[in-house]
Amino acid sequence: MHPPATLPSPARALATPVGILAVTMFLVPAAGVPSELVLQDTLKSALVAFGVLGAALVFFWQQRHHTTPLQWHGLVWLPLVLMGYALGSMAWSHTYLAGVEAIRWFLLALLLWLGLNTLTRENTPTLLWGVHGGAVVASLWAALQFWLDLGMFPQAALPAATFINRNFFAEYVVCTLPFSVYLLATMRPSRWLPLLAGTIALNVVALMMTGTRSALIALWVLAPVFAMILLRYRNQFALGKWSGAVRALVGLILVAGIWGLGSIPSGNPKVIAENTGTTALERSFVRTASMAKPTEYTEGSFSIRSVMWKATARMVMAHPWTGVGAGAWEVQIPLYQNASTTLETDYYAHNEFLQLLSEYGLPIGGLCLAVVFAYMLIAAGKTWQLQGAELQEAPLRALTLSSLLTLLLVSNAGFPWHLASCGALLAVCLALLAGSDARLGYQQPFFAKVLRWLPAYSRAALALLVCCAALAIYITQQAAAAEYKLVHAITLAESLRRPQRADKPPFAVRKAQVLTYVREGVAINPHYRKLTAEVAEILAAGEDWGNAVWILESTAASRPNVPAIWTGLAMGHARLGHHELAQQALQQVQRLKPDALSTRTLEAILLSRAGHDEQATRMLNTYFDQGAFDFDMIQSGYAIGYKTHNWSLAIRSLELRIKTWPDHAADGYFRLGKLYADPAVQDAAKALAAFKAGLNAAPDEQKENYRHQVPAPYQARM
Repeated sequence: MHPPATLPSPARALATPVGILAVTMFLVPAAGVPSELVLQDTLKSALVAFGVLGAALVFFWQQRHHTTPLQWHGLVWLPLVLMGYALGSMAWSHTYLAGVEAIRWFLLALLLWLGLNTLTRENTPTLLWGVHGGAVVASLWAALQFWLDLGMFPQAALPAATFINRNFFAEYVVCTLPFSVYLLATMRPSRWLPLLAGTIALNVVALMMTGTRSALIALWVLAPVFAMILLRYRNQFALGKWSGAVRALVGLILVAGIWGLGSIPSGNPKVIAENTGTTALERSFVRTASMAKPTEYTEGSFSIRSVMWKATARMVMAHPWTGVGAGAWEVQIPLYQNASTTLETDYYAHNEFLQLLSEYGLPIGGLCLAVVFAYMLIAAGKTWQLQGAELQEAPLRALTLSSLLTLLLVSNAGFPWHLASCGALLAVCLALLAGSDARLGYQQPFFAKVLRWLPAYSRAALALLVCCAALAIYITQQAAAAEYKLVHAITLAESLRRPQRADKPPFAVRKAQVLTYVREGVAINPHYRKLTAEVAEILAAGEDWGNAVWILESTAASRPNVPAIWTGLAMGHARLGHHELAQQALQQVQRLKPDALSTRTLEAILLSRAGHDEQATRMLNTYFDQGAFDFDMIQSGYAIGYKTHNWSLAIRSLELRIKTWPDHAADGYFRLGKLYADPAVQDAAKALAAFKAGLNAAPDEQKENYRHQVPAPYQARM
C-alpha cells in the first residue's frame, strides 16, 4: 500500500530539503507582484532559484560528515548537457541570453538531482502538498479575478492569477492536477478529504475560466488517463478501502463543485466584453469549439502561431547542426520571417520542441528530446509491468508520467519550460521518476547509479552553493532594479501624453525623470528589448527624436535583426538632419528586408528628407508603374507630393489609393477634391466631381458631417 497523503507539519517541513522545496513550489504560483514595476516571472524565477539553492545548502550541510553513497541518474545529464551548450554558445551567440539559459538549466539540473536524492515514498506527499497548495491559491486568485474583478495583480490576459497571462496560469495548473489526484486517491477518510476534493474542483474550474485551449485539450486527455490509472491501481490507492458513502461524497463534491462553481457568471467587465462566455463552463466549451472554425486558422491565434512555427522551421533548416545559440531565437527569428513582416511575431516560438531544435541544433536539442520521449515510453512500459511489492511504486509513477505528458502537450502551443513555475515542475517530475527508478533497482547505464561520496565533496559543494547564492542575490537585485526603472519610465512617459494636471510635477521635470530612469535601467541591463523600445516609441510620438534615437541604438545593439528598430533609427536620424546615419540605418533595413515594400517606402522618404525630392519622385512613380506598392507607400507618395508641390504625384497617389482600397474612398476623394480646389491646381470641375464622389462613398451616418467639411464654395453645388 502506498503511504497515505497526510498533511505535513509546517515546522518540520522547513527544516528539510524536501520541506524547503515544498514551500518553494507553494510560493511560486501563489505569490505575485501587486504592480508592474517588477515582472511576475522575475519574482517566480527568484523564488525557484533561492528555494533550490536553499534546499541544496541544507542537504549538503546535513551530508558534510557522511560517506553514504548518493544517487545519480541519466536524466540529470539532460539539463547538464543543455547547460554546457549554453555556456559554450556564449562565446559566439548572444552572450547575455545564452548566460540566462545556462543559469536556468543549472537550477533545473540541481533541482532534479536534489529531488533524486531526497524524495522518498514517505516524504513525497510533503512536496506534492506544496504543489497542490500553490495551485489552489493561484486558482483562488484567478476565480476572484473572474467573478469579482479583483485588481490586486496586473493582468495582460485575465484571469491570470499571479502569472500576468492566463495561458501561463492554465498551463501550470493543468500540469499539477495529476499530483492533486494522487493526494486525493492516497488520502484516508478524514475531515480533510472533502476539502481536498473541493479544492481540486476549484482548480479545474479556474482552468476553465481561462479558456486556454491547449490546457483544455490536455484536461480532456487527462480525464480517461485518470480513470485508467485509478482503476488499474485501485488496490494500491487508499480509495480502494473507502466506503461507498465516502466515494459517493467525494464524487458528489467533485461533480457538484465543477458544475456549481463553473456556472457562476463573471462579474468582470473585461471578461464579459470578450464575448466568449460568462461562466467557466460556457467559456471552456466556446473556446474549445472555436478550434473547429476555419477563421481560427486564417485570422485567429493559431494563424499567428503557425507563422512563428514556419519561421522557426526555416531557422532549424538553416542551422541544423549548431542551432543559433541558446536563447537566441528572439534575436535571429526576424531573419526567417516573411518579407512583409517588420516586427517580431513574439519573443518565443510558442513551441518548446521547435525552439529547442532551433537554438541547440539537431545533435544536442534533437538528442535530448529523443531521450526524453524514449525514457517516457520505457518508464510507462516498466510501470505497467510492475508486480508484487514493486506495485507500490506504480501509482506515483503513473500519475507523474501523466503530468509530464500534460506538460509536453501544452508545450506544443506555448513556452512553459521558459517559465519558472513549469520549469520547476518539469524537474520535479523527472526527479520523482528517477528516484523511483533508484528504489526499483534499475541499474542500466542510463538509469539509476550509485555515486561514491566523501565529506570533502559536500564541503566543496557548500562553498560553490554559497557563491551561487551570492550571485543569485546580485542578479535578482539587478533585475528588479532594471525592471523598476524601465517600467517606471514607461509609466511616466505615458503621463507626458496626457493633459497637465495641477497636482503633477511640471512637464520638464517629468521628462527629465523619464530620461534618468531609462539611462539607469539601460546601464544595468541593456537587453530589455521590449521595455526600452516602448519608451522610445512614446518619445518618438512626442517628436523627441534625439532621446528616442539613443534608446533605439541601445536596443539595436542587443537585437540587431529587428527591421522596425532600424526603421525607427532611420526616421529619427532623418528628422534630426543626420542623413548619413539615416542611410546607415537604411542599409541595415535593406540587409534584413531587401525586397520588402516597406523598405522601398523608407528609402523614398529618406531621399525626400535629404532634399532629393526628384529622385524620390522618380522612384515612387517607377513602383507605381510596376504595381509594386502598398498602403504605406501610397500615403508616403501623397505626403511627398503635397510637401514638394508635386501635384501630379499627390493626385496619382490618391487615385491609386481610391482604386486599390475602396474602404478609404471617401477620405481619398475628399483629399483629391481639396487638391483640385487648391489655387495652385485650380480645377473646379474635378474638385466638385471628387467631393461628390466622396459624399456618395461616405456611410449614411457620416454624410452630413462630410458635407460640412467641404469648402463653402462647393457645398451649395453639391
